[in-house]
Amino acid sequence: MTDEIITKLAGFIAKDILKEPGRAIAPDEKLISSGLVGSFCLVDLALFVEDTFGVQIADTELNAATFDSLAQLAALIRARM
Repeated sequence: MTDEIITKLAGFIAKDILKEPGRAIAPDEKLISSGLVGSFCLVDLALFVEDTFGVQIADTELNAATFDSLAQLAALIRARM
């Protein structure tokens, strides 16, 4: 399931946030701390996670500690499913 989660997250980020549908994102690639994903996009990403995986993301979790890599985010999602 983790690979499926990471695949869905990477696809959404590449297509809808970065507007680069063909871009590959590694599971451990830094998203926020590298500047790849801006802070304004975190809400969109959180809404995608909530809608797609049926988990709740608190506003206080919209930060690099929680969302800085696909692997981190997938672990959070798995823990809440």
